[in-house]
Amino acid sequence: MKKSIRLRARAFAPALSVLAFVSVNSAQSQQLSNYGEKTITATRFAESADELPFGVSVITAQQIKDSGALTVNEAIMRLLGVQGRQDLNGGGEYMLDLRGFGTTSDSNQVIVVDGVRLSEADTGGTRLAGISIDSVERIEVVRGSGAVLYGEGATGGVIVVTTKAGIGRQTQNDGSVYVGYGSQGLHEVRANANLVKDGFSLEGFAQNRDADNYRDNARSKSDAAALTAQWTTASMRFGGRVVQDRLNARLPGDLTAAQYASNPRQSTKPNDSVAIENQRNSLFAEMDAGPWKIAADAGWRTKSVRSMNSGYAYDYDTEAANHGVRARHEGTLGAHKNIFVTGHDYNNWSRTVLGAYGSQADQTSRAWYVKDDLILANTGTRLSAGWRTESFNKSIDSAPASVDSRQRAWDLGASQRLDAQWTAYARTGQSFRLPNVDEFSFVVGSGTLKPQTSRDQEFGLRRVYESGRYEVRAYRSELTNEIGFDPNIPNPAFWNPANLGANVNFDPTRRQGLELDADHKLSASVKLRGNLAWRTAHFREGTYAGKQVPLVPEKVLALGADWQLAPAHKISGGMNWISSSHPDVMNQCVMPSYSVANVRYAYQLKEMDWALAVNNLTDRRYFTQAFGCSNQVTSSIYPEPGRALMASMRYRF
Repeated sequence: MKKSIRLRARAFAPALSVLAFVSVNSAQSQQLSNYGEKTITATRFAESADELPFGVSVITAQQIKDSGALTVNEAIMRLLGVQGRQDLNGGGEYMLDLRGFGTTSDSNQVIVVDGVRLSEADTGGTRLAGISIDSVERIEVVRGSGAVLYGEGATGGVIVVTTKAGIGRQTQNDGSVYVGYGSQGLHEVRANANLVKDGFSLEGFAQNRDADNYRDNARSKSDAAALTAQWTTASMRFGGRVVQDRLNARLPGDLTAAQYASNPRQSTKPNDSVAIENQRNSLFAEMDAGPWKIAADAGWRTKSVRSMNSGYAYDYDTEAANHGVRARHEGTLGAHKNIFVTGHDYNNWSRTVLGAYGSQADQTSRAWYVKDDLILANTGTRLSAGWRTESFNKSIDSAPASVDSRQRAWDLGASQRLDAQWTAYARTGQSFRLPNVDEFSFVVGSGTLKPQTSRDQEFGLRRVYESGRYEVRAYRSELTNEIGFDPNIPNPAFWNPANLGANVNFDPTRRQGLELDADHKLSASVKLRGNLAWRTAHFREGTYAGKQVPLVPEKVLALGADWQLAPAHKISGGMNWISSSHPDVMNQCVMPSYSVANVRYAYQLKEMDWALAVNNLTDRRYFTQAFGCSNQVTSSIYPEPGRALMASMRYRF
């Protein structure tokens, strides 16, 4: 067994040295404290999104509030139309899929919270539902490769969550208390408070949620708390935060088609349960040094999972540590503006599976990246180039071999301002992914899986005008050696009676499609929004040539509207439509299309906010997750909740 992460403090010496001497830059602090909808941080430093050679969608705190979303992943699904599939651990968690990766979507996108990467190195997924929704200031979703800046697994995109404490914008003492009650035994309490004096601020969030939920044996209890302390001067900011979230949930299990048709609320696993606890600690610092902006962050996190499935216990603990140091220089090359970004990332992750059949898994990666943007004078032209090199070591003692590899990513991009409103852009590049520790430990024979690579292209056109903005993107990704689970491949080591199923490198696959984002202010009181994604994800060659990748719908649509009836009255509503998909690689079964509508009324009276929301307004019966296919009938179904009401009150002080 390898040494614990706690014994590897020497690996953090570079970041800790920087954290001891630098902190947030004043220019960036000012930029972040005055967040506009056009500003993003997915580029590792805050800047305007309007001229970037890639597409990014932004969700603001006000939009989250108006939608009534209770979790981060719920906000992303409702407001951006991102497909989500119910997580098997319950507790309101969903697996998001940015560009059609199906069962491996978690491994093909990167999750970053306040500058710290949270993506797991196994198939466990990232628990976004544990982030207090009231603490979120912005959510940025970059669809398409972010491999140069974020490394392995960013082929499908990057989700960047920034909390209110993470942008350092607090200038006054304030706080709020939220209480909500709803259908299916739901009650929730959230509280936050901010104390500010002489550049020092202390910000805390806490929440508790208890619900019986839609199905039998599905009760869940969760709580989370966060505390951030930071100090800001005219040229720097530094601080630290502590975050903890816990989930205890009963697991109702999957249903056959017949069971789903007769009673979708029933449970087939009356004794299954899971308990998950996450602890995250981090330090952050940034400094403004004239044309240079220097930043560093370091994070340590633990995760404990205790679960019971069909009488079998699966318990494990993970530890992760990461740090990053990055710098941005803004200057000139001749008459042209030039922005140069460089940085170093270090990540270490380990998992210990407990019990008689336990195992030890470890992963370490180190990366350097550079990115340069040249803005040509008086032309409206921006040219971008980036490169990343990253080394990996992955091992698990239950597998016959380990993975030692060095991978590289690159991208080239350009944007051209056409006039005061219109900008066109294009980019191309290469991204990569290595098998996670669960994947390379379950293969046929004694070999290891090859790295997955993707050649990515994207073309876009955006318009920003006084009453709104919209953007259309066309993309294509050609994947070689895509990593996934093939349920039909012979595997003598597999536990099922047919001895079928193993992780493999698939024959070449392709993702391509069109995406449209639109926001429009129809009048002083009415705002409209819409998101549309049309895509195909299919096998190009081999046994499954022409088949669609499982669990990937071709069309995803989200529509929404906010209506300010009067200064104190607002109605918000939205609808999401997901087309049909296949749960199986042979495309013999179908998961039906579905649409879900939500509506919310809010009333503000001085320091009090009152709201009444109805989710799944039409009581639509549907499901987002299924795994089985037998005799052309979909099985292993996980139903979604029916109609639910939610009443809430918030007091601001």
